[in-house]
Amino acid sequence: MPPSMLKLDRVLIPRNVRGFESEAELFDVVLQNQRVVRISASEHASVTGSNSIPAGLGTLPPLGTLLPCFVDLHVHIDKTHVVDEVGAAVGDLTQAIQLMAAHRVHWSGADMRIRMQQALVQAYGFGTRAMRTHLDWPDGQSPLSLAVFEQLRDEWRGRVALQCVSLTPLDVFAGDPEPAQNIAFEVAEANDRCQKSAGEAVLLGAFVYCNDHLHDKLRRVFELAVQFNLNLDFHVDEGLDKQARGLRAIAELTVKYGFEGRVTCGHACSLAVQTHAEAMDTLHLCAMAQIHLVALPSTNLYLQGAWDRTPVERGITRLKEALACGVSTSIATDNVADGFFPYGSYDLLETFGLGVQVAHLDPAAAWLAAITTRPAQAMGLPWDGKLAEGCPADLVLLHARNSYELLNAAGRKRGVIRGGQFLQGQA
Repeated sequence: MPPSMLKLDRVLIPRNVRGFESEAELFDVVLQNQRVVRISASEHASVTGSNSIPAGLGTLPPLGTLLPCFVDLHVHIDKTHVVDEVGAAVGDLTQAIQLMAAHRVHWSGADMRIRMQQALVQAYGFGTRAMRTHLDWPDGQSPLSLAVFEQLRDEWRGRVALQCVSLTPLDVFAGDPEPAQNIAFEVAEANDRCQKSAGEAVLLGAFVYCNDHLHDKLRRVFELAVQFNLNLDFHVDEGLDKQARGLRAIAELTVKYGFEGRVTCGHACSLAVQTHAEAMDTLHLCAMAQIHLVALPSTNLYLQGAWDRTPVERGITRLKEALACGVSTSIATDNVADGFFPYGSYDLLETFGLGVQVAHLDPAAAWLAAITTRPAQAMGLPWDGKLAEGCPADLVLLHARNSYELLNAAGRKRGVIRGGQFLQGQA
């Protein structure tokens, strides 16, 4: 076998990450010259009509489960790994915002670079190929984190494709127009500096939750997005107030401004506590607007619901209903080791497992697109993440031999393949 060739025999490829048609379940895959050059049904293959990974196949067990590298659509690498300094908010979103704002004034470029680099190293080692990070952007002045982000984006190009979003309180988009105009201008300038062919982008964003004059402020965001030709990514309805209507308003304005397919909304926790009829009405609007919805189970389970008793509310949006309505959905990491969530890591598969459990996503294998192909589409990446002959050989080989092992410790063990070769020590 040539040195650049790698052959993987008897691997499972879940149906929702396949870019080819086959009734087989077990495949032999050949990688060469940084590409997948051949996918053929294994002689041990089984024919099933199931979307899940079969429990047992053939006379030899599967080698494991082969997936495209992961895509993490919502993270915060500017504020990561600071919990030792700021403490944890213990379930209080407002307190977490205040803690991080007080800490942010002391940030230095050197400190941020260390933290952000740590996040990227960890994510890359776990098998992530692309990330979209929100950067705290509280006013009209460009944050220090933007320059650090751009340096790391260039250094990591070819390993982890990076996008960023300006995270600004929605109220900044009211009153004096200059700060909001400056933010949009700087975001557009940064977006122009991106290498689009590598999947890079900078987006305009805002934090939306029970704001007064909600539609007026959101209209201003959309007007700026139109003016500067920017895609949008919102933190929306991150709480359990039944009266929160941010997601619905964003869907309505997305259609009004012709922004279908250009808007991502993260959190939408309030959707889970509204009536079924109201939630479904909002989700049908989201489907019409082609909004991409992102669930953040780790942070939201920590921040939402009671702390003086066992919480009944789960703090996660309605993933099943959204997908049933035709809304594209993802699961992402969100915060790691900061005031919002003091635990966690950049292992997206671990977050996926949590989401599967709390949202009752079954079978688990049928939801793997939520961390692979669907976020890749939302980010507009050059590779949609579908496994097919000719696609990049940037893959994750899990030890999981069936769908149940996806969520246990043995099944989550993995070898990460980049450019057709296992990362050192992971073969």
